[in-house]
Amino acid sequence: MTDHHIGMIVPSSNLTMETELPRMLRAREEAEPGDRFVFHAARARMQHVTPEQLRAMNAQAERAATELADARPDVVATACLVAIMAQGPGYHCTAEDSITAALRGEGSQAPVVSSAGALLAGISALGAKRVAIITPYMKPLTDAVVAYLTDAGVEVVDALSLEVPDNLAVARLDPADLREHWRKLDLSRADALVLSACVQMPSLASIQPVQDEVGIPVLSAATATTYRILQELGLPPIVPGAGQLLAEGRA
Repeated sequence: MTDHHIGMIVPSSNLTMETELPRMLRAREEAEPGDRFVFHAARARMQHVTPEQLRAMNAQAERAATELADARPDVVATACLVAIMAQGPGYHCTAEDSITAALRGEGSQAPVVSSAGALLAGISALGAKRVAIITPYMKPLTDAVVAYLTDAGVEVVDALSLEVPDNLAVARLDPADLREHWRKLDLSRADALVLSACVQMPSLASIQPVQDEVGIPVLSAATATTYRILQELGLPPIVPGAGQLLAEGRA
């Protein structure tokens, strides 16, 4: 049995990253015996999804990284996609470099992934050029996500904002509602559907059912982050029942 230690930098009000990622990797443990995943989290203060609180939270990332370094994680994942994307195109590279430098300063060699960079990687891995997205954000923040994806060469053909500013309220959203929300989108030109462009909005329970119905790959910020974590651990990115990105035998 090999233990893989996963460090997570999460907003203080995030309840979902610490449930959906472990749930996916527990499913992988059952399907692929021999690997065990252990989770360690550091928190950065954020209660409301506003530009001001997002910037303040980003400023705490290095402190959180130095705390995680003491646990000697094998990989570190930083959450809150919109906190990074709201800072402007390409900022995930800056954020990942900053956290990496903080870890190295404390003697940790762990690679760093961000949910923002992971979503781009997941879309690319699926070969998708055009996506539709659902976010819990207010429309201006959704527009920032759309601009970020567009700058990275991904066309957003449609977007739905649920407009929930309180981060704890986002965590309480019923993932089953996404099985109806997607019907409000025009998917006629979409190569893939991002069912939740936010690691706080629960979606895992609906990823596979929606994919089975819409007939195109369905992913989320959380499934994409899990994909990148497994890649950095040198493990096949396979999680049963979590959509095409994490499917066994995916081309």
